[in-house]
Amino acid sequence: MSLRQELVRYYHWLRVYGYNDSHSGNASLRDDDTIWITPTGAGADTLTVDGLVACRLNGIVGERASLDAPLHIAVYRACPQARAILHSHGPYTVALTFDGADFVPIDFEGQYYFPRVPVVTIPYPDYVALSPARVAAALSEHPIMVVRGHGVYACAQDLDLAYKWTCSLEHSAKTAYLARQAGTAIP
Repeated sequence: MSLRQELVRYYHWLRVYGYNDSHSGNASLRDDDTIWITPTGAGADTLTVDGLVACRLNGIVGERASLDAPLHIAVYRACPQARAILHSHGPYTVALTFDGADFVPIDFEGQYYFPRVPVVTIPYPDYVALSPARVAAALSEHPIMVVRGHGVYACAQDLDLAYKWTCSLEHSAKTAYLARQAGTAIP
């Protein structure tokens, strides 16, 4: 399977497993100086390899590229080891971070992978202008982060690891949510 086929597969999995709705989120991979990204308004159920859009690390954004393409480029510049970025809207993670506080997992696996997940607030009207620098800064120090009220960004050296971070964070948030609903005292 080619890297671009893998990108389409992982983007589809974000939809299938409830991390995105049918047309939300985005995903990219870096191949040298080329960044392959999902198109704006991509449908995860119908996207094919031919629908991916090429962008360049030097800042050239391909026609029809995701609105987040400049953000992905900024992250790859800030994190030279990164080869994959997944953006999702995990409902438990988004819900538990609306207060703007960094998320601290209470479960063993979450604490093992990321003892603290930064949450960044970006006002909606300023999102396009401010998100590239703010998300890139957070991901240069953490494998995963949250934009308050919006969603999760994970970057890694491959798609599988970015997907692992995404799934692990959402599972940790779901666990914390269920523990709160059960009345469990959370440290």
